[in-house]
Amino acid sequence: MRLARYVRILFLGIVVLTMSAASFAQIGIGISVGFGPPAIPVYEQPPCPAEGYIWTPGYWAWDNGDGDYYWVPGTWVLAPQVGFLWTPGWWGWGGEAFIFHEGYWGPHIGFYGGINYGFGYFGHGYEGGRWDGDHFFYNRTVNNVNVTNIHNVYNTTVINNNTTNRISYNGGNGGINDRPRAEEIQAEHDRHLAPASVQREHQQAARSDPQQRASVNHGRPAVAATDRPGQFRGSGAVPAREAGAPYHPPAERGGVQPGRTGNNVPRPENRGNGPQARAENNVPRPQVPNHAKDLQPHERPPAPNTGNPKLDQKYQQQQTKLYQKQEQDHQKLQQKQEQEHQRLAQRNVPEPQRQQVEQRHQQQTQQLEQRHEQQQQHLQEKQQPPRPKGR
Repeated sequence: MRLARYVRILFLGIVVLTMSAASFAQIGIGISVGFGPPAIPVYEQPPCPAEGYIWTPGYWAWDNGDGDYYWVPGTWVLAPQVGFLWTPGWWGWGGEAFIFHEGYWGPHIGFYGGINYGFGYFGHGYEGGRWDGDHFFYNRTVNNVNVTNIHNVYNTTVINNNTTNRISYNGGNGGINDRPRAEEIQAEHDRHLAPASVQREHQQAARSDPQQRASVNHGRPAVAATDRPGQFRGSGAVPAREAGAPYHPPAERGGVQPGRTGNNVPRPENRGNGPQARAENNVPRPQVPNHAKDLQPHERPPAPNTGNPKLDQKYQQQQTKLYQKQEQDHQKLQQKQEQEHQRLAQRNVPEPQRQQVEQRHQQQTQQLEQRHEQQQQHLQEKQQPPRPKGR
């Protein structure tokens, strides 16, 4: 079971092959690391440069080449579309390693690990502003906005009970123990846009600057925030005031596996940062499925054996029901994708449009498997025997 589950997690890994910047694929979704990132540093937000820009908080990314975390500064980014908001990326414990979940643009804020990034991103949702028609209005209580230049503002007090918590990952040893809310799960089904090209360039600039590496700055980066993407020099580049917490990386820094991903709901089991918590680099990585038809049938869980025949029967029925529902989801998505392929062939569409469809199919397939893995994990947790009282 453990081996099968491990292979299935590997099978879920997504490498965004259609992206032009290979270096960005290295630091986006699909990176897993054997030890957690440093705490969120303490820093000030630079002023918003113009109307329509939305704050994207800074975060720790991983450089596989250097075997080190590095800080990607928070920055103001022009929204790619009216009505779209930014859901930050986040690190979460995936059962074998810490896994990075890439941020995205969408009409609603999704789950970002319950992490308190500050400036309106306090763990759930976004309190820094809202769209009203074609204009974005800024909440000045959590954003640095010059009202001389920007008039779309309001003031709403935000109660943040997490001011002292600067933990930068969900689950694992010492991480945040938080799960998605119903509206955040629903947001996963919205239409999403990947990070803009300026965000990719911003990440690459951070990756290329040695002062941004955790091994050099010890959790206090030289540039913690910028007023515009890629502006690492000048008055718009803000240094960190202090590290969010002392940073002590393990002496052995192995356990990195590009091309892996985990569930959107991380497993918060406390397994520590020892060898058993790190993935093994020599495990062959199966090819990422591009279509639902390439997915293997889910492994049926073993028959429950609680010692209570009635309870075992109930659990077995729940497992069978879930298995059948997931197979229906699989077949439905497979049929939908095959129909789209048929329409593409009939219309003889250009190659760029075909590539867009293929990318969407890959994302749909990954999201389906992630959702199924979530469901299986949730059912396993429900069927765990109750803990004895007093412990």
